[in-house]
Amino acid sequence: MLDKIVVTCAVTGNLTRPDQTPHLPIAPEEIADACLGAAEAGAAVAHIHVREPGTGAPSMKLEYYQDVVARIRARNRNLILNITTGPGGRFVPSQDDPKVAAAGTTLMNPEERVAHITALKPDICTLDLNTMNSGGQVVINTPGNVRRMAKVIREAGVKPEIELFDSGDIALLHDLLADGTLSGRALTSFVMGVKYGFQPSPETVLYARGLLPRDAHFTAIGIGRSTFPMVAQSVLAGGHARTGLEDAVMLGRGVLASSNAVMVDKARRIIEELGAQIATPAEARALFDLPGAA
Repeated sequence: MLDKIVVTCAVTGNLTRPDQTPHLPIAPEEIADACLGAAEAGAAVAHIHVREPGTGAPSMKLEYYQDVVARIRARNRNLILNITTGPGGRFVPSQDDPKVAAAGTTLMNPEERVAHITALKPDICTLDLNTMNSGGQVVINTPGNVRRMAKVIREAGVKPEIELFDSGDIALLHDLLADGTLSGRALTSFVMGVKYGFQPSPETVLYARGLLPRDAHFTAIGIGRSTFPMVAQSVLAGGHARTGLEDAVMLGRGVLASSNAVMVDKARRIIEELGAQIATPAEARALFDLPGAA
């Protein structure tokens, strides 16, 4: 178990629906406030998606990202910003002709999916390695497209956090490190609880950990009811921790989380009860080999 645990708060995501919780941040000012509140509660990293303010639908608009980042940096220069590159990889086959995209398809040019990373140059951005069923749809991240996205991320000087949804993704991670697409100490996360990927259990965490490069950082992320059990399991297995309204909406059985900050506070209590301490942003920067405060 690590002495210092980096807590990431994923404040909104793109799949949690506004009808699931009235506390979901949607507008840029709400997302920025959620990140700042999570930081005050102890999160060293804020993981950021943006949404359409009127509907809450997922968005990739650069101006929303710019607004969120500017609002955060005006009040907190130290919080580590981790911006998603996940949107843009979903395919919905038409019923009559499966090779034709139906409504809901978001597939786009790989370079477009990371254009906001070039513009914003956050501390970290996610890089998903999964190609998998997602409900009745498919998420597609081919090795070629991942390499194209990784090239843009590398040229922007941004640290990728590699999101792993199943064991085959870890095999791809090894290939990307072997051919130089990725370099340095890998920063990874296991996404657990998506129906057709890794399922949350102590055995799964230990199995996935055993497949990683020896020196890789990892966080076991639990989706839904597994969120807080996976905080504990990740820490016990030698990893870091993540929570937030992207991952779950409940603080406990029958209790909606009133904010991202209260979720971070609960994660912090779990970590401290296990005998570890949470890392400050400065400590997290040192652990993850990130530049100093912005």
